[in-house]
Amino acid sequence: MTTPDRIILADTVHTLDPARTPPAQAIAISGGRIAALGTRDDAASWGGPGTDILDLGRATIVPGLVDGHSHPVFGLDITAGVDLSGLQDLGEVRRRLAAEAARLGPGEWVRAWGLDPNAFDGAPVTSAAIDDVLGGRPAFVRLFDGHSALASSRALELAGIDGPRQFEGAASIVCDGDGRPNGLLLEFHAVDLVARCLPEESFEQRRDRLAEVLEGFGAAGLTGAHVMDHSDESAALYRALEERGELPVRLRCAPWCQPGTGPEDWAELAASVGAGGRRWEVAGIKLFIDGTVDNGTAWLYEPDTRGESRHPFWPDPVEYASAVAYFAERGIPTATHAIGDAGVGYVLDALLALEPAVRSRAVHRIEHLETVPDELVARFADSGLVASMQPTHCTHYSRADQSDNWSVRLGPVRAGRAWRCRDLLEQGRTLVLGSDWPIAPYPPLPIIADAQLRRRAGVSEEPIIPSQALTARQAIEGYTSHAAHAAGAWADSGSITVGKRADLTFLELDPLTTDPDQLAESAPLGTAIDGEVRLSVRV
Repeated sequence: MTTPDRIILADTVHTLDPARTPPAQAIAISGGRIAALGTRDDAASWGGPGTDILDLGRATIVPGLVDGHSHPVFGLDITAGVDLSGLQDLGEVRRRLAAEAARLGPGEWVRAWGLDPNAFDGAPVTSAAIDDVLGGRPAFVRLFDGHSALASSRALELAGIDGPRQFEGAASIVCDGDGRPNGLLLEFHAVDLVARCLPEESFEQRRDRLAEVLEGFGAAGLTGAHVMDHSDESAALYRALEERGELPVRLRCAPWCQPGTGPEDWAELAASVGAGGRRWEVAGIKLFIDGTVDNGTAWLYEPDTRGESRHPFWPDPVEYASAVAYFAERGIPTATHAIGDAGVGYVLDALLALEPAVRSRAVHRIEHLETVPDELVARFADSGLVASMQPTHCTHYSRADQSDNWSVRLGPVRAGRAWRCRDLLEQGRTLVLGSDWPIAPYPPLPIIADAQLRRRAGVSEEPIIPSQALTARQAIEGYTSHAAHAAGAWADSGSITVGKRADLTFLELDPLTTDPDQLAESAPLGTAIDGEVRLSVRV
């Protein structure tokens, strides 16, 4: 081994490399790669005059944590305005919107995000619940699921929305019995009718907001994120940030393939794969087969208790299957949003219908999988498909007693199949974990804790289907080794192995032995990307 550029020492190093059994406390790094692993005694002979030595003492080092599902740029749109996340009381929602309206000038838009339908206590989500606190101002409120929004009466008027419309995908303007819009907009095409009327931020404002988001990712202990959206604006923003320095995390991006597109559009998307910069790249395609349970746009075998969630996102799902086949044949990874049982089933049908040799040219993923019956879980075995799940969707938005909106809509049988992380993993599948930020918070340690607890860390409440809890090792693998397999990047990342990139996360406590509630409250100490160290706290 040549003299390393840097040596990092810590009392505990979890390599997560199944081929390595000896304990390690020292990592040598050369040229951004891991050059050697060993004990503190071994490391005493590695260094030279130019070697930087960082001793983290009692800390724990793990492979760099990677969020398996996030939306940093799309999140800029979703997180504008007042944060309503976690509010379960409509009175408090109204008070916060009223305070924002009072702060603004006449005619300015009131914006908010994170609205949880549970705040309406089973009543319909309509603009009538907020119109009277806005002082006549237009308001645009994003619901927490990212697939729906509530527009005030004035906002609907400014957008020229006075009745139902037809859309390419399964979007809708919800109307009363007389055909009058009630303010609820379901899915992207409907939401965009009002969103495009909002005052635009400057490019510089969005660049600076994105910088704050990504700095937050890094400070939380993340070294990377699988970004489930991409656009020309995203690329411009990433380039602008790179001109100012390095991105604090690696970004693996996937632009959307939408209904109403065909081979010419798919070819354009395929041509974008491989574009990128120093720490970001377009590396796959994102598709949707359905929406969300909470707003009645998931695709279920049987309608929900309100008679909704009956249809796919693609009006003709055969076109979805054709799109997936197009990308698979070209060795391009896909990730499909599928929440309802019928949605998950159809995606399995489409992917398993491909010749195994075609399917194996790239990694294909199913995102979310919120309610899945036994027969679909079994179909994952030997499929080669990746399950991508978000533990805090379960712990933040559903309840053990099934009194929440998600569970009530599904009924007890389907709600009893909630977020089957353990069952899918035990089929021998790769299970990558993430946040889906801004749908749920992005700090990884509370998510890793929730995956073990099946409840919110630090909160005294009943666990939600505790049989689906992950072990500490399984949860940390969801952010490391399994995240690498899900990206087709195991040869280069996901474990602390000689020759792999020196992407590392430094933790105050050992995630494999610490009580999950305590882990969720602990501090990430910093990260290294290509061996370049960024410390969050003084060590």
